[in-house]
Amino acid sequence: MEQLMVVVPSLNPDDKLIQVVDGMIAAGFSYVLLVDDGSDKDHWKPFLEAEQRPACTVLRHEKNLGKGRALKTAFDYICRERRDIRGVVTVDGDNQHKPRDARRLAEELIKYPAVVMLGVRNFKEHQVPLHNRMGNMITSLVFRMLCGIALSDTQTGMRAISAEHLPRFLEVAGERFEYETNMLLFMKTAGIHFREIPIETVYIENNATSHFNPLTDSAKIYGPILKFAGGSVASAGIDLFFFTLLIWALQDMASLNRQILIATVGARAVSSLFNYTFNRRAVFSSNESRRITIVRYYFLCIVQMMISYKGVALLVGAAGFTGLGKTVVKLGVDSILFAMTFHIQREWVFKKKKSDSYIDSGVQQ
Repeated sequence: MEQLMVVVPSLNPDDKLIQVVDGMIAAGFSYVLLVDDGSDKDHWKPFLEAEQRPACTVLRHEKNLGKGRALKTAFDYICRERRDIRGVVTVDGDNQHKPRDARRLAEELIKYPAVVMLGVRNFKEHQVPLHNRMGNMITSLVFRMLCGIALSDTQTGMRAISAEHLPRFLEVAGERFEYETNMLLFMKTAGIHFREIPIETVYIENNATSHFNPLTDSAKIYGPILKFAGGSVASAGIDLFFFTLLIWALQDMASLNRQILIATVGARAVSSLFNYTFNRRAVFSSNESRRITIVRYYFLCIVQMMISYKGVALLVGAAGFTGLGKTVVKLGVDSILFAMTFHIQREWVFKKKKSDSYIDSGVQQ
């Protein structure tokens, strides 16, 4: 453990922070780095006491900047000042991460330095607060269905990371709790593999010391997904408007299938221009060339359009819907295609280029 450093971001800690520091040192870690994220004067004592330990270094923010920025401050310090460090283990300062688990992650990192180790809790245990259990269940489902990432604990702050990855994680967006979520998304797009390591599930005082804001922090965590949903809703509105308009204009056409096909193609031609531009810039921030992404996007668009056309034509023909009934059927069919298109656009259409430092560890991605 001589070349590994424990990183602990903390805001307004109590005496449990000293227990964390002493526990990590007792577990065999030679270095502990604390980041005081703008704590007030009433909470300086734990940091001042920790500084008395030769193994402990304290970095300070003049004001609260967020957990994400605190982690970045630590990573930047290690990259610039401690080039001897081979990796870090991030833990929380509320003593809910146990030293023996941190050591387990560190030992796995030593064996597989290219892999990010994630300490995962068992959310089925009775001591887990209901809001944490529900939050993790929903986020895990979203990650799996829309992002293509299978995680059993999306909220874990215990992670073991090679120093080689730290410069890349410094480029990840996010200053507060959303940064840890963005790290997971970045690992997927950058080709950085991960391994889940079971750890003890601990919630002290119902997680009362957490600084997580359920409203603002959740909004930031779900930001990319909410942007995609918002863009898709706007695009669907444009699509349905022109579909309904064309159905009305073509109401005297004898062939029902031809009427639906022309309305579907015409509406999608308009809505797809908005949807492509919005998703490329606002949601996926793709660095692929426009020529490549637009070819991929419109290939997907044509396939999706034909599935939509066939689905609407079959359902309308079977049920005999007329007028706005056709629009309702189309809304239902296109809603089913929503989750599929998010995954395909992230993984293929707007997939980010892997950097030259891409590492293939052959474990789990």
